Amino acid sequence: MESFVQIVSGAQPLRDTSLEVRLARDALDRRAAQRLRYRVFVTELGARGAMVDHAVRLERDRFDRVCDHLLLVDPCRDPATLDHVVGAYRLLPGTRAERFGGFYSEAEYDLTPLKRSRRRLLELGRSCVDPAYRNGPAILLLWNGLADYVLARGIEVLFGVASFHGTDPQGLRVPLSWLHHHHLAPPPLRVRARPERFQRMDLLPAEALEREAALAQIPGLIRGYLRAGGHVGEGAFVDHAFNTVDVSLVMDTALMSARRRAFLARTPRAAALP
Repeated sequence: MESFVQIVSGAQPLRDTSLEVRLARDALDRRAAQRLRYRVFVTELGARGAMVDHAVRLERDRFDRVCDHLLLVDPCRDPATLDHVVGAYRLLPGTRAERFGGFYSEAEYDLTPLKRSRRRLLELGRSCVDPAYRNGPAILLLWNGLADYVLARGIEVLFGVASFHGTDPQGLRVPLSWLHHHHLAPPPLRVRARPERFQRMDLLPAEALEREAALAQIPGLIRGYLRAGGHVGEGAFVDHAFNTVDVSLVMDTALMSARRRAFLARTPRAAALP
């Protein structure tokens, strides 16, 4: 399932409101994030999962209890209805994953290169935004909150899986091939899709690709990570349960583009994260 959900067009403009970025404080916040995830991943994108609860409309799994949940909150919405969370990221630090028994994306990718690096790791997951907030500053605010979290904890490598909608790799041969030929991670960070579901990404030769056509088929948020210095792992993973073709995204914060660092530095911040 995708960590960096594709933000689709056609949403209504953002209302005039003041949004807050913070970590989940209690079970109510976490349930509100799971309710948002249900609306986006299950209702909108058709995902399925063993712990999806249709009766109460929650998308959840066993990792929720050990992760930090970065939230975008609209204070004009009533928390009692679980509608106050309008954006979310799920964050799993490496030290915590070691105690828990692993990362979410290990079901799809061999993370041995990252683990052997002995660097401070952070897995990003379940990123989503309410449709009504996708034309406003929501994504930027979440990125700023994530940057604050990373800087405060000395995170050195960010990673997670990102998704293309649908399960037909041939239909995605142009963007997958572009990612493989132009954005493959360096060997020390190059994770690889697990062999039982490994899908080659070099479905077309590099000379057959046109830059503009390829980038037009790559979700905007993935392009954002690439512009910031991110790379992809080797091979894609077809996830039939969530109706996606997944790629692994890896970003070395030390190699993050100077342009992105400068942009984040001059962008007004939300309240400091606890």
